[in-house]
Amino acid sequence: MRFRSRRSNVMARNGMVATSQPLAAMAGLRILMDGGNAVDAAVATAATLAVVEPHSTGVGGDVFALVRMAADGQVRALNASGRAPAAVSREQLLRQGLTSVPELSPFAITVPGAVSGWQAALNAHGSMSLSDVLKPAIEYASKGYPVSEVISTAWETSVEKLHAHPSGKAYLSNGGAPNAREVFGMPDLARTLQSIAEGGAEAFYTGPVAERTAGFVQELGGWLTVDDMARHCADWVKPISTDYRGVQCWQVPPNSQGVNLLMGLNLVEGFDLASMGLQSPATYHHLIECVRLALDDGLRHVTDPAHMAASSDWLLSKDRAKERRAMISADRAMLEIEPSLTTTQDDTVYITCVDGQGNACSLINSIFKGFGSGLVVPETGILLHNRGASFSLDEAHVNALEPGKRPYHTLMPGMVTRNGELWLCYGLMGAMQQAQGHLQVLVNMIDFAMDPQSALDSPRFSVRLGEGVAIEDIAGGEVAGDLRGLGHPITVEPPHGVHFGGGQIIERDPETGVLTGGSEPRLDGAAVGW
Repeated sequence: MRFRSRRSNVMARNGMVATSQPLAAMAGLRILMDGGNAVDAAVATAATLAVVEPHSTGVGGDVFALVRMAADGQVRALNASGRAPAAVSREQLLRQGLTSVPELSPFAITVPGAVSGWQAALNAHGSMSLSDVLKPAIEYASKGYPVSEVISTAWETSVEKLHAHPSGKAYLSNGGAPNAREVFGMPDLARTLQSIAEGGAEAFYTGPVAERTAGFVQELGGWLTVDDMARHCADWVKPISTDYRGVQCWQVPPNSQGVNLLMGLNLVEGFDLASMGLQSPATYHHLIECVRLALDDGLRHVTDPAHMAASSDWLLSKDRAKERRAMISADRAMLEIEPSLTTTQDDTVYITCVDGQGNACSLINSIFKGFGSGLVVPETGILLHNRGASFSLDEAHVNALEPGKRPYHTLMPGMVTRNGELWLCYGLMGAMQQAQGHLQVLVNMIDFAMDPQSALDSPRFSVRLGEGVAIEDIAGGEVAGDLRGLGHPITVEPPHGVHFGGGQIIERDPETGVLTGGSEPRLDGAAVGW
């Protein structure tokens, strides 16, 4: 069965951008039409999303990216996630009787890596300056933009959080969330973006902006210092990949959870899903079991790679996948798997850009929870993320809170090559839904030959370790009933872009250069091309 969202694939040859907010997608397309490449467009789109979708992303968050330039065909990985401050103290939190890092506290704030990631991407592979690509974002922040219905609704859920500190009023309209169609501006953020445009990333990590940011966190009792900000850097790292039915699937290595997807693909590879049938109970069952095993592995082993005992090579071993696959039965669900690390839903933006030359950038940018920590640096519009809440306070856990450490990160951009050529530049946001959402979309396209939009339209499941499995109601009641019969604890829920993920896909035909784009029907998203 095929499921239709009434969205059509978008096709173009000169360039394409797909993301969760149409104004941001158009900002990236404007850059392409002005002669910029895929990397320029991705950064412009990310910066614009910081303004028009502020509950999901911003300069106070983190970035990961995969870049493939057509000239050499090499996939490169960028890790621009921030590290824990040097003064973090797990003991300090334990003395307060805490069992986890509080999400809405200054203790959850790690160094914001996004701006360093934007700068690093442009320095290495862009053709425009940071000043050029920030123009659309600055324009929307200074002159205002009409808030969309989906974003206005999401905004309403965080009003109380934004009221917790006086500077939160920078993201409120008459004390509440801006209404749909209301024109909303962010003059403080516009000034910060302008300072970054003029001074580059250095203007964010040193000088007055860094001093204000660190000073504000310290006033609230947190650990962040100007030295933490100044020491931060984005890193180009070697990407990880696995072969799945003849195509190469690429991810950023840990501390990103991208390895979870690749472990899942290695497990799925041993099952003939095509013969089981599209959206059949048997296909669902085998995918769910593979996801459960992959997520369990990731939560037990993934953190800052400098602190990992397990290597990516070991986690991605085909022999190891074969051993793990033997745990899966065709007619009965495994016993419940208890997560070794607690994670919850977050808000994120994902951007895919491919230009007419075949250069591609897959980029993901997030402030973690909706409106992050809810803490806005006064007079700057910088909304600080709370990614440090991912750390464990159990000193024996691989992801234990430690000074200068990067936490387990849900962010994971994706890319797929076939016969050495770019095939898919794609991603899917939504906390722990990301890896399993990637898996489901890839299975739709590889095992069942779907086009990008159909792959995104199709029903999804969501494994929630320690809770059960949710399935979208558009999958049909028979599937849920059959899965319950196999022992899966199933709940049926309506489609939702956070709970089941929000994806964007651009597919490229290497012979014709035709770009085919699909955009998440569960969000505002748009794929636009020219």
